[in-house]
Amino acid sequence: MKSPRIVAIFVASLSFVVSIARADVTVLIHGWAANADTWLHSGVLPVLESHGWRQAGTVTATPNGISHFPAPAQAGGNAIYRVHLPAEAPLQIQAAHLYAELQYIRERHPVEPLSLVGHSAGGLVARLVVVRPEAPRVDTLVTIATPNLGTDRAITGLNVADSKPFFCPGPGIDFLKNVFGGDKYRYLKHSRGALVDMTPAAPGTLIGWLNQQPHPDITYHAIVRQITAYGDELVPAFSQDLNQVPPLRGRARVHVTHAGHGLNPADGQLLATILAPR
Repeated sequence: MKSPRIVAIFVASLSFVVSIARADVTVLIHGWAANADTWLHSGVLPVLESHGWRQAGTVTATPNGISHFPAPAQAGGNAIYRVHLPAEAPLQIQAAHLYAELQYIRERHPVEPLSLVGHSAGGLVARLVVVRPEAPRVDTLVTIATPNLGTDRAITGLNVADSKPFFCPGPGIDFLKNVFGGDKYRYLKHSRGALVDMTPAAPGTLIGWLNQQPHPDITYHAIVRQITAYGDELVPAFSQDLNQVPPLRGRARVHVTHAGHGLNPADGQLLATILAPR
């Protein structure tokens, strides 16, 4: 017969193993004209930390492989990774980066539940990865203000970047835009591929193709911004709703928030609730 002390040690050890197995991993995916630090500066990351999530560092896919900058040492538990993407690149290129980054994270956490949180275009990039047959296993996808059906604002951006008024044809208008538009215009022009990919869904567009692909049987949440009847300043509310995507109809839980397109601390509070272990 085993002694009470041995039994107590065994139970304590088993509880420790179970606590490790139940640890969750979340990957934060930024959007267009942003980077991995957006989650920090917006206040989302500090709020998640106050709810027991620990920073696990920033992961970036480079030509030489994966670069991982760990966060300062923190106690174990639920982990948050931030990924850095070339936000101005076409979304399929961004998806290739994210795919490699998720493979790396999955190798470090082979059994833990894995959630992806994508803001704006980051939600589209996440969907481009999860629909791949060979994608790393994902358990939950949360999109925030994502143009799942595209947005007319992408067309507006393309018109600004490509316009050549009749009074100033040729490269002259490009020079004037660089003088008067500054860095913001240069970034807009450099982002042409990403803007094309965010135009409204139609046959032959990237989103049109994506919205016809089978999506995995995982949990979906859509955080929808609605500060006007339109939605937010960049994406209409109906486009942010994952249930408007034909393969996801009726499968996503929608959370309406009265805020602008950008991230804010309240998103951290909502994400803490959504991502809480069940």
